[in-house]
Amino acid sequence: MKNGYLKVAAASPSLVLANPMDNLGKLVGLVDEAERASVKVLVFPELAITGASAGDLFFSRTLQRRAGDALLSLAEATRGKDVLVFVGYPFLYQGRLYDTMAALKDGRILSFTVKTNLSVEQRRWFTPAPYENMSIDGIPFGSFIIHSYGRYRISAGFLNDLYAMSSPLSRLAGAGSVVFALAGYENETVTSAQENRKRLEAESGRLLSAGMLALSSEDESTGEGVASGQLAIVECGRILSSVDTSCGRLLVSEVDVDLLNAERIRSPYYAYAGENGTSDVQISFEETDTVLTRTFDRFPFIPSERVEMEQRCGKILELQAKALKRRVEHTHTKTLVVGLSGGLDSTLALLASVRTMDMLGRSRRDVLSITMPCFGTTKRTKGNAELLAEALGTSFEEIDIRKSVLQHFEDIGHSPDDLSVAYENAQARERTQVLMDKANKCSGLVVGTGDLSELALGWATYNGDHMSMYAVNASIPKTLIRHIVKYVADLGGPEAKVLNDILDTPVSPELLPAKDGLISQRTENIVGPYELHDFFLYHLVRYGFSAGKLFRMAHEAFEGQYGDDEILHWLETFLRRFFSQQFKRNCVPDGPAVGSVNFSPRGSFAMPSDSSSAAWLEEIEAIRSSKS
Repeated sequence: MKNGYLKVAAASPSLVLANPMDNLGKLVGLVDEAERASVKVLVFPELAITGASAGDLFFSRTLQRRAGDALLSLAEATRGKDVLVFVGYPFLYQGRLYDTMAALKDGRILSFTVKTNLSVEQRRWFTPAPYENMSIDGIPFGSFIIHSYGRYRISAGFLNDLYAMSSPLSRLAGAGSVVFALAGYENETVTSAQENRKRLEAESGRLLSAGMLALSSEDESTGEGVASGQLAIVECGRILSSVDTSCGRLLVSEVDVDLLNAERIRSPYYAYAGENGTSDVQISFEETDTVLTRTFDRFPFIPSERVEMEQRCGKILELQAKALKRRVEHTHTKTLVVGLSGGLDSTLALLASVRTMDMLGRSRRDVLSITMPCFGTTKRTKGNAELLAEALGTSFEEIDIRKSVLQHFEDIGHSPDDLSVAYENAQARERTQVLMDKANKCSGLVVGTGDLSELALGWATYNGDHMSMYAVNASIPKTLIRHIVKYVADLGGPEAKVLNDILDTPVSPELLPAKDGLISQRTENIVGPYELHDFFLYHLVRYGFSAGKLFRMAHEAFEGQYGDDEILHWLETFLRRFFSQQFKRNCVPDGPAVGSVNFSPRGSFAMPSDSSSAAWLEEIEAIRSSKS
């Protein structure tokens, strides 16, 4: 339960059709298994106590009595267990049968969620849910019931609700329910499992919710088909775990309630509608440190599937070029000016610039690549800048800034032997001045090279490389830039060889003197690994996660690669820099947003420059103390 993780399960028991007391043992066994796995919410299939295909036997008083006895016994079996159980049950009330999901916990029947969207066949036996909830012997009865424990708000529903034009799920979500226990019965077809997964993903994405689906197993009647026993767990449009055929199996995962609530807070389409006629059943769980079985992507900005990753890289490059094309047309720009260092960021900016000219039907010579060697420039990066400009067919100039910087040192009384921050930043600002003035000379526009990761860390010289006339990389993190450049290299053009060498070059601002002709200043040795920082960046900005949760997720994602002390060190570095460097992000130039995380202060990310990081850093100290 800690950090917002709720361990949930779906189960499809082996059953004997129309024999509730025999089925009881199978259900109790799975409840016990769920408890051993520390599951908090368990869902069984529709009408799991009797079997969903009992047909006219549902009219039998014998089956109805046996089903009632089995339900009471199953409720008693939950006593002392910290698990909320949803089980399908045919409920007889005032001469009518209802297809319901009974909620059971700690020996009690808490509610009956009634099916609204009945199939044509089911209407032979069952009555749709009443329009509004009722109370039967003090127990809520209807389609709009929420089981609440703080931010954990859980409702039951049915497979048919995913396909219906009108569904109780929307109303429940609007009333705050974030987790749905969905039950169903259907005869399997060659496409049914795939279609169910699509519907689950779509509905959980639309409602910004999580769900567990449990369908009846193959032990149902085969008179008209074979029931699948499909099980699935979904979170906000993504299947966490699924199995298409199951019998007697428990499918377990953890859903992130904090993530779901964060998505709802940010969504302009989600509006809390209040209780809205729902019944609120208060429940309680023991607060435990949930053991995680789900995995976390080390690279949240990068798709894990190769085809999807290539499509994303191509699409981002296209968006960059389209945005830059519009800016060129609007400003009547004659030349795009790029400061080319031989590193990844300026390489991507140049690739976007030449694509822009291609879209405009103009010569690539209208892109001016300028390399500006100084004290830390190495032969490798300078050579790669020259080779890349040549391979892409752009104009090229070399402007050595050593004399200008030395003159500036003399003007401000700074010794060239003092390798402090003034020594470094003077070079970055001189380069920006050169680019701006060259752009003025040729009716040009300076294309910014800084990326999202650098903005997060403030790893940019204020009014130096921090500034440009249009920042095409501003919403692209460092880890993703590497993949985009690799994507272009793999296309095999004349630039492929130099792009691959750029990919192999250590990331560096090259602002300190080279040693033996090699790069002496490696960014990741100073600020930390970009793969960790991009991980922190995504989950902090996208979901607002706490420092404790960021650490826990990184521990799971990077286990075996970074130790806990190392993760905490770089997380502290990230948070300190993230908060202290906001003043740079508050005045960045325009740039296209190509993803869900962006730092534009004009609509994407707003934070006062003097915000304190103390609360986040205190969490880190608490983690350190707990480990000592």
